[in-house]
Amino acid sequence: MALNEPVYIESFKKGLLKKKAEAAWDILKSCVLCPRKCGVDRQSGETGVCKTGMNALVSSYNPHFGEEAPLVGSHGSGTIFFTHCNLLCIFCQNFDISHQGYGEEISNEQLADLMLQLQNLGCHNINFVTPTHIVPHILKALEVAVKEGLSVPLVYNSSAYDSVETLRILEGVFDIYMPDFKFWSSDNAKLSCDAEDYPEVARNALIEMHRQVGDFEIDESGIARRGLLIRHLVLPANFSGTQDVLRFIAQKVSSNSYVNIMPQYRPCGRASEIEALCENLSSDDYEKALQMAKSEGITRLDMPRRVFMVR
Repeated sequence: MALNEPVYIESFKKGLLKKKAEAAWDILKSCVLCPRKCGVDRQSGETGVCKTGMNALVSSYNPHFGEEAPLVGSHGSGTIFFTHCNLLCIFCQNFDISHQGYGEEISNEQLADLMLQLQNLGCHNINFVTPTHIVPHILKALEVAVKEGLSVPLVYNSSAYDSVETLRILEGVFDIYMPDFKFWSSDNAKLSCDAEDYPEVARNALIEMHRQVGDFEIDESGIARRGLLIRHLVLPANFSGTQDVLRFIAQKVSSNSYVNIMPQYRPCGRASEIEALCENLSSDDYEKALQMAKSEGITRLDMPRRVFMVR
């Protein structure tokens, strides 16, 4: 593999990308891509929790300048926002996209074209936002895009509600994983997402992601090339269990983890249904979270930004 060449190029050359795409597409016949394990036949148009059948839906695509600095660089991160979600937090700040289905249906060939358009605009990477339920479509589209010259790293930007089995299909495809570890408490995950298994799933997902790509790597020009970048949205009243999340990252993933502790929570969607989430995050709560990171030995922290991009 050439220096700084994305891993999917080598997988394509070896014929592995095609096999991965076929394996993922076959799962759609009785979909168990994510931990929901709905078992619906998406190839026939049936839909489960993610409300997505045969074709992906995209709400927007553009060079984004509000992401983490190593992703943005000088020309932006090439974000593709997928419609719908497999986790469905009731406080989602993109509620119209994740819950209400704002977006347009596209073919795999059109998805490939979006990737190429973003690369042609100079974006440093292709950043798939909420990709968990679109893995087969991404792989099919990637086959087309590579043939047409795609050559920038891919970012898997998820809620961390990802099954290890699906992540293993993605080994050799994504250079950068960017999960948001949202909750430590099963009770809080059940309350806000109807996913009480979320903490265990997220822990296993982060370990698998790190096994594949290792610690976050930034080149001499400050651009991300490979590795695991972990997000953690701090929630009011310690609803997210920040200290436990950070301790797990430091002790079970890597003490050299690059972490973005995000302060931008505000009540959105149906947040008012949970008393603890009815108020904006206070500056004191955010500062406490930063101190928690320091106490757990996490020192590679991204600088905060005023953007609202939570799934």
